[in-house]
Amino acid sequence: MFRTLSILIRKEFLQIFRNKAILAIIFVMPVVQLIVLPLAASYEIKDVKIAVVDHDKSTYSRELLRKVTASGYFKINYYGENYPSAYSEIEREKADLILEIPNNFEKNLVREKNEKILLAINAINGTKAGLSGSYLAQILQDFNQQIQVMNKPEMEFAKKNSGLEIIPIFWFNEHYNYRLSLVPGILAFLVTLIGGYLAALNIVQEKEIGTIEQINVSPIKKRDFILGKLIPFWILAMVAFTIGLLVTIFVYGIEMQGSLILLYLFVSIYLITLLGLGLLVSVYSETQQQAMFVVFFFMMIFILMSGLFTPIESMTNWAKYIAHVNPVTYGADAIRLIILKNSGFSDLYRHFLVIILMGVVAIIWAVLRYRKTT
Repeated sequence: MFRTLSILIRKEFLQIFRNKAILAIIFVMPVVQLIVLPLAASYEIKDVKIAVVDHDKSTYSRELLRKVTASGYFKINYYGENYPSAYSEIEREKADLILEIPNNFEKNLVREKNEKILLAINAINGTKAGLSGSYLAQILQDFNQQIQVMNKPEMEFAKKNSGLEIIPIFWFNEHYNYRLSLVPGILAFLVTLIGGYLAALNIVQEKEIGTIEQINVSPIKKRDFILGKLIPFWILAMVAFTIGLLVTIFVYGIEMQGSLILLYLFVSIYLITLLGLGLLVSVYSETQQQAMFVVFFFMMIFILMSGLFTPIESMTNWAKYIAHVNPVTYGADAIRLIILKNSGFSDLYRHFLVIILMGVVAIIWAVLRYRKTT
């Protein structure tokens, strides 16, 4: 058995290293994507274009605009007194929101102690609209408190010495750096792509070039054939994961909080599951194009419903059910927990059990489904 298996593994490595494109996918793609994606996928909204309609043009209105622009989130693209002109800026996508300051803005704040302003937000991009509206609402609240203190200086002392003081503490991410959670998640995403795609294309490639017929009539057992296909890509995927982990540590400066041994143990099992799923797709597919479309279909579902970009808790009930049978959900979560939170095996035993169960089912299914003539 071991001699046959070693020959099959050697044959797979020779075949892989003849294909320069596969080597680029395995070794170059993880590094490039891990460097580019976290820099491009920012959770911060900056340079929000704002159209200002200032009917008052007073000291207070200028101070308000100064606070808005000083925040670093907003950039004034239009300033005037004509609301229709500001609205046309929205229609031409040269502005994201309109801030309209009414007449007698300063007078009403001083005399009546209150005033209303109009905030109209372009909500085509819901995420950007919600965040920019929240940013501006916070700025307006700070400006309101500043005006109250100016009118009644004694409020400054009362504000400091009364009420509740809230000091948030961000556990495991002290400075609330979104890359700390994004980079390990993308690392899991890249490992998923490599394991799934390469295994799915493997047996199909044998079918297309005709060598599968020679293997079918040879005295090779199905078990040895499947293992000979799985082990080389498992080794290469582990090497690709190591490269990605080095990029995570040395490029982004993310410190490894948990056990490196536990991390590699989980990733090794996780990759076996992914390779098993890829081999299962490969067994059912007749062409590489067909295998790629099937893997792409499932990968999109796995990645979008894994909690990598959207928290699972915020999903609808039916989507949560899909997330709970999604291997990427457990893969991305476990990698994050080990790297960032120093979680141990007792915290991740459920992740291990689910991934092992999925891997056993996928590999047994692939072995039974593969038809061999001998």
